[in-house]
Amino acid sequence: MYNSKIIGLGKYLPENVVTNNDLSKLMDTNDEWIQERTGIKERRWIPEGSEDTSAVMGAKAAKIAIERAGLTKDDIDFIVFATLSPDYYFPGCGVQIQDMLDMPTVGALDVRNQCSGFVYAISVADQFIKTGMYKNVLVIGAEYHSNGLDKTTRGRGVSVIFGDGAGACVLSREEDNSKGILSTHLHSEGKYADKLIVESPSIAHWVPEILDSDGEDISYFPYMDGTFVFKHAVVRFSEVIMEGLIKNGMNKEDIDLLIPHQANLRIAQFIQGKFGLRDDQVFNNIMKYGNTTAASVIIALTEAWETGKIKAGDNVVLAAFGSGFTWASAIIKWT
Repeated sequence: MYNSKIIGLGKYLPENVVTNNDLSKLMDTNDEWIQERTGIKERRWIPEGSEDTSAVMGAKAAKIAIERAGLTKDDIDFIVFATLSPDYYFPGCGVQIQDMLDMPTVGALDVRNQCSGFVYAISVADQFIKTGMYKNVLVIGAEYHSNGLDKTTRGRGVSVIFGDGAGACVLSREEDNSKGILSTHLHSEGKYADKLIVESPSIAHWVPEILDSDGEDISYFPYMDGTFVFKHAVVRFSEVIMEGLIKNGMNKEDIDLLIPHQANLRIAQFIQGKFGLRDDQVFNNIMKYGNTTAASVIIALTEAWETGKIKAGDNVVLAAFGSGFTWASAIIKWT
């Protein structure tokens, strides 16, 4: 079997910067309160009237990744698109990418695993390449959160966290099984689904609820039991990182760069302390972009590569935890 390797990376963030002070004009909050709890200083929100959506941002990031890979859109064999904020209830964003980039009629698959979405998507693409079914797979993570947030004091515990953005990468075949994506590890625990959830719309009752809503129904807005999520996240992050290291005969000292899902800077700092990693061994950018859910790992990975923090031969660890609950990791020997 083949291994897969990342040969092109790209990202796209809306130009509109929303600071914590900007949010204080919409709700009862302030910069100190937000930074203390999340580490976030600002985020990007798509402005009113913009053409950007999850699919549009994903396409913009994908064009950059394909160009950096030295390929054309006609070289892509398959598309995997991770998002919790698709443009439509159906169809998914993957087919929109095929159309927006004017690709041949390649297959397109959407992954709905929220914060773990990109690592899950990488795992799916990796399996297609390992078996020889495809040579070049485009993987995208994109989110348009800002249009679905409760931007009042009632929703501040969630709304201050999330940002909009997209990232993409191209995976291709690697003949050397000691290089590229060495392994991926996926888990879920659905009994905690209601701890981080958007209850509506659901196919069972979405039309009646939308038609009858009196404005007080908060089931359309994201809900999060923050303390509960934090406690589980720090445990599952550690477990799934160790699972990957053990699988590949490594220990924590072998990590050159850990790129965690950008959910909360406090979670990342907890994991860093638990593994005894230096600041230069962990990449965080949540301070600038907030939590972009399925886009966060790929945006961070792209930015780390762009700024020279990843070099050939490095052991790069991706890890994520989020709604579902789901959690995942990927161990990469960078090429």
